[in-house]
Amino acid sequence: MSFIDVFNGDADGICALHQLRLTTPRPEALLITGVKRDIGLLSRLQHVKDCTLTVLDISLDRNRSALLELLAQNNRILYIDHHYCGDLPAAANLETHIDPRPEACTSIIVDSLLQGRHRPWAIVGAFGDNLDEFALRLADSLALEQPAIAALKETGILLNYNGYGARLDDLYTPPDELYRQVSEYADPLLFHKNSPALEALRQGYEDDMFLAQSYSPVQESSHGRIFLLPEKPWARRVAGVFSNTLARQEPGKAHGLLMPNSDGTLRISVRAPLNNPTGADQLCRRFPTGGGRAAAAGVNNLPREQATEFMQAFMAQFDEASFPGP
Repeated sequence: MSFIDVFNGDADGICALHQLRLTTPRPEALLITGVKRDIGLLSRLQHVKDCTLTVLDISLDRNRSALLELLAQNNRILYIDHHYCGDLPAAANLETHIDPRPEACTSIIVDSLLQGRHRPWAIVGAFGDNLDEFALRLADSLALEQPAIAALKETGILLNYNGYGARLDDLYTPPDELYRQVSEYADPLLFHKNSPALEALRQGYEDDMFLAQSYSPVQESSHGRIFLLPEKPWARRVAGVFSNTLARQEPGKAHGLLMPNSDGTLRISVRAPLNNPTGADQLCRRFPTGGGRAAAAGVNNLPREQATEFMQAFMAQFDEASFPGP
């Protein structure tokens, strides 16, 4: 029986898979991944039968039809994720570990399943998903010193930075290739020290963030800020890490980032307030191609004529979140 590993191309997906494969190596496994927003990955496997699949860090709800087809074709599937999932299919050949709470990410779920066996990589994944407080708790459990924590944090940020883009040629390294480079290191501190890929990402991150930080909000209230970036590869690459940086600058506010797509639609990233990390997925699922998790979500292709509607809904969503009813 052949093996297939399906994973989101960001830090969380890469680090979750790496933890599992450090424990159970499968060098022959077929890798299925893509840019971070390419989450309908199971649709690529419609003719697969009698295989063992591991699926990490992509929404079950967005892959439901393909998942049901794969289950019907006698595939055994392990599904680990932290996004909204809807109703779970009842199937003997499906094992799920899904936790949509704001403090969860796929790397943290895998860390729990493995009882912390490769926790430094879980810390990298958590930092990449902007879960700094929970990453620090895991670091405390290992009594890591500050320089090591800083290295793990930078690794997570840079792996996450590499995942953003509308297409693979926006990225510095294709996610499957980046995973292969990560997989050569059991110790993320050695990866941080020695990886040429990480050095290239470090320089790209600095350049792109310098450009992004020159932009001001196009709309702002006491509870949220919305930014508009141009249709440029650097803007697509930096969208996630820039959104995370904005969220940490103003933890009491929600943040929205809008960018034009080449087809005239808008690509949107949303971060709920760090002080109340809920509502981002609810907001984005109200619009076509929207999804994500409670703390961070997005819309892939919002019709431009709905931009005003989205911005009004954004402000209303997080104004209400700031003043919950009785």
